[in-house]
Amino acid sequence: MKHIFVYNPIAGRNNKEAAERLMEKLHEYDGKIDYEIYTTTAPGDATRFVRERAEAEKEELLRFYACGGDGTLNEVLHGVVGHENASLGCYPCGSGNDFVKYYGGAERFLDVDTLLAAVETPVDIMKIDDRYAINVTNFGFDTAVVRTMEKVRKKKVIGGKNAYTTGILTALLTAMRNRCTVSVDGEDINDGKCLLCTVACGGYVGGSFHCAPRSKNDDGLLEVCLVKPISHITFLRLMSSYTDGTHLDDPRFKKILTYRQGKSVHVSAPEGFAFSLDGELVTKNDFTIEVCPGAVRFAVPPLRAAENEQETKAVTV
Repeated sequence: MKHIFVYNPIAGRNNKEAAERLMEKLHEYDGKIDYEIYTTTAPGDATRFVRERAEAEKEELLRFYACGGDGTLNEVLHGVVGHENASLGCYPCGSGNDFVKYYGGAERFLDVDTLLAAVETPVDIMKIDDRYAINVTNFGFDTAVVRTMEKVRKKKVIGGKNAYTTGILTALLTAMRNRCTVSVDGEDINDGKCLLCTVACGGYVGGSFHCAPRSKNDDGLLEVCLVKPISHITFLRLMSSYTDGTHLDDPRFKKILTYRQGKSVHVSAPEGFAFSLDGELVTKNDFTIEVCPGAVRFAVPPLRAAENEQETKAVTV
């Protein structure tokens, strides 16, 4: 097998240091494994590179590691999809790294020894037209935050490190009631409005929100969580529960939350509506999200001894 590390040099605050550690560690494997490192040059370059290599070396088993954040992982995913000789790995050195939280977090994937020994397992992904997502597709309040962040990111005072805060404040003023109709496997689950909705194969979104605590990324089902419009005070009171992933069992959410599992989700909304696909903002007012069961082989590193011990203790308790 050939191990190909696709490095995005502009992803994440500590990306450079993490990449240097990766390259230093890989030098220990010189002559022992077949590996190479490719540095991306522009948005979309990772997809192009992976797709071209997978098609050019059809007889070779290739594992492509996304070295960056969730955006880099999504780009590499798009290159891997449809190629039987290609699998997907991850060296998470971006800012959010939401997808790997499903497996316990980034640390498990940053150990190069265990990463190279990872076991490939088929995982589900989502398809929206000709786009794919491996983690979460979401819309409503969350998307309004991202949309504002993209507008102000390069501005003084309200941009830069304050862009996320600006996005939250703007969404609190403008995105508490979003017009859209959502159906799961043909059943409408709302009355044309929502605060937010997540459709997940993974478990986390937005860097810290455990939006889909019951998600299994190999069961052939999408996890759909829709929250109805609520007041600002209720929003603030319930935020901690939504963050730690207890919202599905929290009685305070009983009247405002709709949870479903399904294979297909259709969304219809007014012109100008947008959704986030693994963090990428897409403007579209009528779309269908479909699950693609086991469409990609994802490389999951084995648990290290200390992690195994912690997991055993957690099960025992």
